[in-house]
Amino acid sequence: MEQHILAWIAQYGYAAIVGLLMLGIVGLPVPDETLLTFTGYLVFRGTFRLPLAFAAAFAGSACGITLSYSLGRIFGLKLIHRYGRYVRIREDHVEKAHAWFHKAGHWSLTFGYFIPGVRHLTAYAAGMSALEAPQFALFAYLGACLWVSTFLSLGYFLGDRWESVEHNIHHYLVYLTFAGVIALGGYLIWRRRRARAR
Repeated sequence: MEQHILAWIAQYGYAAIVGLLMLGIVGLPVPDETLLTFTGYLVFRGTFRLPLAFAAAFAGSACGITLSYSLGRIFGLKLIHRYGRYVRIREDHVEKAHAWFHKAGHWSLTFGYFIPGVRHLTAYAAGMSALEAPQFALFAYLGACLWVSTFLSLGYFLGDRWESVEHNIHHYLVYLTFAGVIALGGYLIWRRRRARAR
């Protein structure tokens, strides 16, 4: 699958980058980081121009996460209202989710791109919690810009070594995810104890 995707990028260029990244962000099994790193490598080789490669990658990412957000906003609440009682999701749960996104959850839209599996869910959750579109756009598109820039740069600066290093990227991302979860858990425990002490 991965080799087919890389072949499509090499053959169809910028259009393939847009389409594949959009599908990958929505949730289809597209190796997004590999795609971006390979695109950066093709910029290094002179096959692609950097401004156009960045624009295509950003457009695909932004379109994908916007589509996910729209699906969550249009269909998510309807499904919860209709079937939520069967999985014990009530209206107050939705209100709490909305409050959490309003307070801090929007940052998950920005940094969720870097966590395997999370970027496919954050936009759906934001839509289902009725996060306002301007807030969604600000944090989601900022995240897309950072994510695209990081992996395009990785492929460009690694050059011919991109493939040997890329295979380890997923392992590093998983480790970072675990570290982030542990750090967040520790912070929440510390904050709760501090509030009780007061």
